[in-house]
Amino acid sequence: MTAPFHLAAFMNAGPMGTVGWRHPEARPDFLDAAYYLETARLLEDARFDLLFIPDSLAVPRSLQGSFEPAVRFGAGTPRLEPLTVLALLAGATSRIGLVATTSTGYAAPYAVARTYATLDHLSGGRAGWNVVTSFQDAEAQNFGFPALPPREERYARAEEFLEAATQLWDSWSDDALVLDKESGQLGRPEEVRAVDYRGEHVATQGPLGVPRPPQGYPVIVQAGASPQGRDVAARWADVIFCSHESIESAIEFYADVKRRALEHGRDPEAVRILPAVSPVVGTDRADAQARHRAFEQLVDPVAGLSRLAYHINTDLTRYDLDGPLPELDVSGVQGHYREVLEHARRENLTVRELGQWYGARTEGYLVGSGSDIADGMEEWVDRGAADGFMIVAAHVPGSFAEFVEHVVPELRRRGRLREEYRGTTLRENLGLARPARDEWRNRARGRGAAESPS
Repeated sequence: MTAPFHLAAFMNAGPMGTVGWRHPEARPDFLDAAYYLETARLLEDARFDLLFIPDSLAVPRSLQGSFEPAVRFGAGTPRLEPLTVLALLAGATSRIGLVATTSTGYAAPYAVARTYATLDHLSGGRAGWNVVTSFQDAEAQNFGFPALPPREERYARAEEFLEAATQLWDSWSDDALVLDKESGQLGRPEEVRAVDYRGEHVATQGPLGVPRPPQGYPVIVQAGASPQGRDVAARWADVIFCSHESIESAIEFYADVKRRALEHGRDPEAVRILPAVSPVVGTDRADAQARHRAFEQLVDPVAGLSRLAYHINTDLTRYDLDGPLPELDVSGVQGHYREVLEHARRENLTVRELGQWYGARTEGYLVGSGSDIADGMEEWVDRGAADGFMIVAAHVPGSFAEFVEHVVPELRRRGRLREEYRGTTLRENLGLARPARDEWRNRARGRGAAESPS
């Protein structure tokens, strides 16, 4: 029998996309706790591995140097703080993994390690950290910097940040706590150590003020598509979230990252690659296509360009809107730009038409009945493009509910989705081993990483 694959859910702590909030079935109460609680329970009942909440540290100003289009259309704003949302969900769920984005650009390793260790303890081992380096000038400016640092500098800081955070998680051994009321001994000092990490970009003394997390390390998620991003992901990530415009580009990415993981001394099977897909489910293919066309009609081309400008940190309105997309050196998400360029050239789209398409983009283009979508997902896995999928909802909660009702039973019937959770932690449900203490040394191998003296 073929092995089951993994399902993750992508959900903003705010409105979905630039038009998802306009869908007739979209709930408007994204500022209320019930919106997240009910969606998380729906996904857990369907046995999703994890719920992933991205983040943005600015109201984007990527279009025409103004935040007006972002506010008008909902491109990247508003966004609630995701770890607060996940803390709420931790108490209302028991198995689904809880993953949030935190940037290495504007935080300190000690604070991030402490927060995710806390969430891992309070959720019973279900925390995950999506490691990003940020991609907007507006984010840098919110933290007192004039612009986004160069990509090489951002990734160098991210590597040091990961080295420091993992050493902090390892600063307590698994059996450091004693809690012997009779003797009065809470912990074993000899099982707790300083970190004294000194890098070029970050430093921390340690030890962490939180005992070692239940998972050893919270699950590390990464989404870099540039050469630097792929290398960081292959070295550190347990789960890689990616996005592709074609199965061919997905197969290339999958093979490349697995090869890089092997070159870094890791088991490629211990790295889960989950491409984003935005299924549009209908009673049959014609019905689903009609639903998608109706969704596309909600898109203002400028709204789509506002969303794209937010993702690639480049204002495309500086170019001829009725001309082709030029070749650009973008400072934002390179993966998104390469996918957009691939699609624009294949379909011969103008910049304006590209905005219309991007505003209602269905990543993976899985449009059809539950059986059609299951066929497409099986093809991606069987051809070596994916270990599972990140389901991106066009609107919440309707897109998730339709997927759960029509696609999940079909995947289970085919033996491609498990009936029950494998364990209680996110690592167990992903089929990933719990890192031993000092596993960070293996992941940092070859970088001349700074080490604690112990």
